[in-house]
Amino acid sequence: MANLRLMITLITVLVYLLPSFAKSSESTKVITLPKSLNLTLLTDPSTISTASHDYGNVTAVTPGGVLCPSSSAEISRLLRYAANGDTIFQVAARGQGHSLNGQASVSGGVVINMTCLADITVSEDKEYADVAGGTLWVDVLRETAEQGVSPVSWTDYLHISVGGTLSNAGIGGQMFRNGPQISNVLELDVITGKGETLACSPQLNPELFYGVLGGLGQFGIISRARIVLNHAPKRAKWFKMLYSDFTAFTKDQESLISMNNDTGVDYVEGQQLMSNGIVDTSFFPPSDQSKVADLVKNHSIIYVLEVAKYYDDPTVPTTGQVIDKLTKTLSYLPGFISMHDVPYFDFLNRVQAEEDKLRSLALWEVPHPWLNLYVPKTQILDFHNGVVKDILLKQNSTSGVALFYPTNRNKWDNRMSAMIPDEDVFYVVGLLQSASSQNVQEVESVNEAIISFCKDSGIKIKQYLMHFTRKEDWVGHFGSKWGAFSKRKDLFDPKKLLSPGQDIF
Repeated sequence: MANLRLMITLITVLVYLLPSFAKSSESTKVITLPKSLNLTLLTDPSTISTASHDYGNVTAVTPGGVLCPSSSAEISRLLRYAANGDTIFQVAARGQGHSLNGQASVSGGVVINMTCLADITVSEDKEYADVAGGTLWVDVLRETAEQGVSPVSWTDYLHISVGGTLSNAGIGGQMFRNGPQISNVLELDVITGKGETLACSPQLNPELFYGVLGGLGQFGIISRARIVLNHAPKRAKWFKMLYSDFTAFTKDQESLISMNNDTGVDYVEGQQLMSNGIVDTSFFPPSDQSKVADLVKNHSIIYVLEVAKYYDDPTVPTTGQVIDKLTKTLSYLPGFISMHDVPYFDFLNRVQAEEDKLRSLALWEVPHPWLNLYVPKTQILDFHNGVVKDILLKQNSTSGVALFYPTNRNKWDNRMSAMIPDEDVFYVVGLLQSASSQNVQEVESVNEAIISFCKDSGIKIKQYLMHFTRKEDWVGHFGSKWGAFSKRKDLFDPKKLLSPGQDIF
């Protein structure tokens, strides 16, 4: 994912780069808190500007102030005052601001910089880690791996906060086996919209526990999460294989996610290379790179199956058996397979190199009008033909990478707020576009066309990291869970103070 998106972003954005990309909100007044609260809001232009933007860079929403808390008690005091004081204002918890449409923003209210609270404590038995909500996943990996353990479910990009991903789902190529990150939490500390700090788990305050996980920040702010740990392998054998046939590609993916731990791989993703986009061949040996480019030119679309097998000792028979089975039983194009042997940390943190390069060229903070979808397995071919072939491939150019990979529904817990399709297997589709101020609306129009096609064709998608602006769309998204979702809002955030940037209530 990383190298392809880097190349596309560089080529596309250099042509159009302008000083400002996002649509701005109206200016807001500074919030003044009473001295008795003993809280300091930051209102300097640099802090306010940072809090006004997110990774999506398509909106700018100006807060009245930013709180950098020294403890969770400060967050609790702020929320109690916001709920019961003379002046009611809304509050948004923000980690790294990796949202796409201002979901972690608040106009005229207070943004809480959760990264000011970062802490990791590994239990003595190394079965879990207590992690502050503002801690970055890359730091969790670094700290736990040094002790020979690590979490079992990862996003592709690790420089995002624990509280942020748990408020959405936390998805990636390991979740077919271990579930999303929200499925690997034992306990939470949550500060509700009433300013109450509550510990919660499946046994203690379960309504809050299940509501907060995937709850889009609507019921409380995660100040601590107890994360499941397991053995941290030392290295990863990382493969990419090419396919020209979409059915063969998805068949092999679905076969891989059905295997057990001993006979299968640990990570499965996939993507597509299109003739109207930039074709990144860097993973393959130099002698094969022109051949890969020719494949894409001749077939218009080539599919990349990406898998990894973690290991400690390469001489252990099961590691060799899995790799042998992988290379001999899958239906990729003969000769088009490449393998890198890398440290476990480097594999999980692979997107960091992309960010470093883009930041060095001042190209990280560009518009990212991404569209993330879950598509039922039985409708993935219809989606591919209608969206990839009839919409994306017919664009003059594409400026991003499209991820396609399946996962298992039984690794999710339906009691949580996160929404997924009803089928046992569904696909994660990430259309990760980079844009400029000149073409961002064009890309957004393509996204709208994709949503319309799915609706008209009866493809029962669910969106991830979505931003609806109409209540009926949120009601439709949550379906049978909407009633419980609304009741939880009334119970834990009756003044509707939390996460207004989601535009749900």
